[in-house]
Amino acid sequence: MNAFSKYIGSAALVLLTSAAVSANAADLPVKAYTPAPVAAQVYNWSGIYVGANGGYGWGAQDPLTLFSNNLDRTSFNIKGGMFGGTIGAQIQQGYVVLGLEGDLDWANIKGNGISNPAVLGIPLGTLNIATNTSAVMTARARVGAAMNNWLFYATGGVAFDKSSANGTSIGAVACGAAGVLPNCSASSWRPGLAAGLGLEYGFAQNWSAKLEYLYIATVGSGVSTDHIDTIRAGVNYRF
Repeated sequence: MNAFSKYIGSAALVLLTSAAVSANAADLPVKAYTPAPVAAQVYNWSGIYVGANGGYGWGAQDPLTLFSNNLDRTSFNIKGGMFGGTIGAQIQQGYVVLGLEGDLDWANIKGNGISNPAVLGIPLGTLNIATNTSAVMTARARVGAAMNNWLFYATGGVAFDKSSANGTSIGAVACGAAGVLPNCSASSWRPGLAAGLGLEYGFAQNWSAKLEYLYIATVGSGVSTDHIDTIRAGVNYRF
């Protein structure tokens, strides 16, 4: 057998071996294609939002400041519910969320009791007084830390409450008598400050629920006698 014949035989053997291997490979099961894992979506808190909230408030109030700033201080316990709307805007940078929020709540935070109005310790009479905070409004900054769809935040800003008081004389000088006691019925918006903490949970891409504590104190009337502690829950929709 010459060299050419040996070459032809070797080539034929290689072709036969390759064909056999290919045939066996064709009989092997084909492994299904596995797509690459998808990265978990990070919740985004940026946007403008509107919402509704409701809760409960309690604290103390001096209704005599509605009648006159010259009377000695007194205090009544107050408590009641509240419900209203919220609007805000915020932006997220990494874990930090910065925003502004405002709300206006109808309230029914009431108190009543017997008071002895006095000036420099000199009693003027005895009044049966009922007081009611019928609205609470705040405008606040929010600074939060986002953990995906959880947001923990602190908040602070200005506040206003709509308060009214009505007194009925039950002894000594009557209301308005000779100018000693002013008219014992008054109502006004009173400015104040608000500060608190809250947490919010994004349960859908545009929806979130929150729980918030706010301390509201009326400016210039003493935080020990004019304040409202509030606990509110709410739902926000973010655009």
